[in-house]
Amino acid sequence: MRRAWPFAGRQEELQKIGTAIRAGAGHGIMLAGPAGVGKTRLAREAVALAGHRGVTTGWVTGTASSRRLALGAFTGLLGGLRGDPTVLVAEAVGAFRSNASDGQVVLGVDDAHLLDEMSALLVHQLVVQAAVVVVATVRTGEAVPDLVTRLWKDGHLERLEVGPLGQQQTGALLEAVLGGPVERTTVGRVWEFTRGNLLYLRHFVVGEVEARRLQSVRGIWRWSGGALISPGLTDLVTIRMGELTEPESLVVDVLALAEPLDVRLLAGLTDPAAIERAEEDGLIHVEAVGRHLEARLAHPLFGEVRRARMGTLRARRLRGRVSRALADAGCHRADDILRRAVLAVDSDLEPDRQLLIEAGRRAGQLCDLPMAVRLGRAAQAAGGGFEAAMIVLGAFNGLSRPSGADFAVLTATAGTDAELVRATMAQAIDLAWMAFRPAEAEAILDAAESQVAGDDGRRQLLALRALFDGQLARPVRAIEAAARALESPLLPDESVLLATTGYVIGLATVGRADELASLVAQGTTAAGRAAQYAFLRFPLITAQLLGLRLAGYLGEAADVAHRCWESARGLELPTAIASLLVGDVLLAQGRPVSALRWLREAYAGFEPFDRAGGFEHVCLIPLVRALALAGELTAATEAAAKLRAQEHPMIRCLRPDMLLSQAWLAAAQGVSSEAVALAWEAASVAAATGQSAHEVLALHTATCLGDRSAVERLTALTRQVHGPRARAAAAHAIALASDNGDALRSASDLLEAMGDRLAAADAAAQATVAYRRAHQPGAALQAEARVRRLIQDCEGIGTPTTRATGRPLPLTGREREIGTLAAQGMSNREIAHRLVVSVRTVENHLYRINTKLGLSSRAALADVLGGHPVGGAAATTVESGATLGEGGREACRHPRNARDSGSGSH
Repeated sequence: MRRAWPFAGRQEELQKIGTAIRAGAGHGIMLAGPAGVGKTRLAREAVALAGHRGVTTGWVTGTASSRRLALGAFTGLLGGLRGDPTVLVAEAVGAFRSNASDGQVVLGVDDAHLLDEMSALLVHQLVVQAAVVVVATVRTGEAVPDLVTRLWKDGHLERLEVGPLGQQQTGALLEAVLGGPVERTTVGRVWEFTRGNLLYLRHFVVGEVEARRLQSVRGIWRWSGGALISPGLTDLVTIRMGELTEPESLVVDVLALAEPLDVRLLAGLTDPAAIERAEEDGLIHVEAVGRHLEARLAHPLFGEVRRARMGTLRARRLRGRVSRALADAGCHRADDILRRAVLAVDSDLEPDRQLLIEAGRRAGQLCDLPMAVRLGRAAQAAGGGFEAAMIVLGAFNGLSRPSGADFAVLTATAGTDAELVRATMAQAIDLAWMAFRPAEAEAILDAAESQVAGDDGRRQLLALRALFDGQLARPVRAIEAAARALESPLLPDESVLLATTGYVIGLATVGRADELASLVAQGTTAAGRAAQYAFLRFPLITAQLLGLRLAGYLGEAADVAHRCWESARGLELPTAIASLLVGDVLLAQGRPVSALRWLREAYAGFEPFDRAGGFEHVCLIPLVRALALAGELTAATEAAAKLRAQEHPMIRCLRPDMLLSQAWLAAAQGVSSEAVALAWEAASVAAATGQSAHEVLALHTATCLGDRSAVERLTALTRQVHGPRARAAAAHAIALASDNGDALRSASDLLEAMGDRLAAADAAAQATVAYRRAHQPGAALQAEARVRRLIQDCEGIGTPTTRATGRPLPLTGREREIGTLAAQGMSNREIAHRLVVSVRTVENHLYRINTKLGLSSRAALADVLGGHPVGGAAATTVESGATLGEGGREACRHPRNARDSGSGSH
């Protein structure tokens, strides 16, 4: 981090300066802006670029010390100066003209507001007499010599306002400095912290990298927060703030601990005159919020510096004063209560048990789970009993971390049957998701259901049962349990949220996506009121998106995912979940490059959360496919191994998706038979569990990979699965089985309209081959052009089917598999093991491949197939017209007959 920072994020301004320089002598530009925004760096870069073109350049800097000397800024450039300054100015103008190698001199004048009178006169004369082009910088808010000001007022210099870096510019600079992708939320948080001030940003990044709070996690740069700003940055901010009087210090310190504050409330805690002076000095901002004026610090780093230097006793006293003032002012809304409690918990006030409990519940509702843990523990220490313990336990559930709670003690403190039910539910959730022991969790539910006497308690347990059933791939039971639980109008919000989440998972996977909207709305409303399980709004949205994706409502899914991401900002684990959801939808839409960035950020975001209650496993499913499609096969293989090794026992409802990700990896590796077998295995798993929507996607994946035997089942599924995907998949399968180019083209249209561009490209590629076989070259060319256009829409990423279409080779599907693996460097024995055939079979196929292609060595084969698009299953259909057939489908039910055991069996 000690290396020079790259010049990034200011290309537009640099281009404007370059235009001003090219206007020639007598012209130039003045860069105006506050301290630290990068004016000097921008000017130096522009002057240096002019120098690289052979232009004569010079650089002078105005300083407070040189301001006391006539022509002090030019001493270093012109040497020792003696005599009448007026004469010296004239001589200096002549010197600049004579030094120009090509008739032009570019002069940088940094901090022109600090020029002495004679230096300002020289700069003015150099421009007016067309001796130089000037690139000057001035600090806004400072007095500038009149002669310098006249240069831009008279039109000689263009004035360009240089502000702080925007968030996008900050992100570009961070990635250039750190040499890798930076998480979106990290970019946003760093920008908020530094407000785009380049000087602050540089010191901040250097300090945070050295402290290892800003580091690469799973290939993505992330900032963990909690900065302890470096001494250098502290000094810079302190200089910027200037010397503060005690009344001003009090204003700044109160806001540092509790901003923003209503100005009237702040005036009751500090001196109103000091508030006015702090605003005039640029220390605070005051803005209208509704009918009130609200004060906050002018820069976040002001608060960081003041908090770091504030004594513990002063900070505790001031927090207590603000907390009391908020209470006295009648601030009793839920968010006000949370704010009061956060201030009070680190103050000199006596703990208020009820305030802490209410605030802890509010933090849970807002999904600020670390704060809920903190407030809940403070409430426990203050004697909060059962309610305080449940706040802590619920927050740990949401953070996907074992709570370490003694459930026997918790159950013993339950004073009512309702509290006993809540404790039992909390224990079951802890066991199932955090301890990975769902069987024990269900046993606890079974026991509780037989012991609870009241109907209300049984319905609450039934709501949790619905969630269990949905997650464990028992969709029909999930739907039935949720419906029975929701019959009660007295069901608590937490249980409504549990029940609707299980209900939505069930409906999503059986294929009843058209019924999701009202349930999601009901669950979302409950989440807004629930305290303990409000974090389940994110699994609820995840279930909704699963249903929309499987059904083929991809446009609606994209809208939901992006709204979820917007709502999760500022919350670490929810942001990672939302990033996963956005990436998953982008992948379904056929945008694998964009999807891969979102999914990598999500995967990095889950790292601190110990598998994140199963969400890390969920993230790996699309990540494997995205990596495979992008051609990052080593990374995809590693991710697939983690996916198999870390399968969460509570995520069985996504097992078909997991198998399909393995299928896409196998296809990308060129093992088409294994890819199709995995797709059929996914369909078999889905059918066995009644997850018809998953079955549709699995069978359609097999069709995209070239299999022709899914027609009958897909046709049957169109009668029970909602949404456009089932109809489009059936049309695609029928068209492929009949080798009908026109029908395949129509299927491609349906899939594109649905939003699945990759599947649309596969159907168009298959149409191309069908037209070729039917000797319809014009139609084939049109279909091929459609494939190219769709691949471009897919960010330049093709599939095995589309790549095989572009340059087909005269090989059967098995020959292509074996040849591709050989081209990748695998030995005959390794190929035989991978494809579960004999070594002699591999040798015979390689002999036939070399004969067909006219090759004589494995090196030549690598030249042809190593750089040749992998055809996969498409080649089986395209070249030979073969189908998987009944034998292949039977092999899918017994995967080890179709592929080696190392491929994973689930």
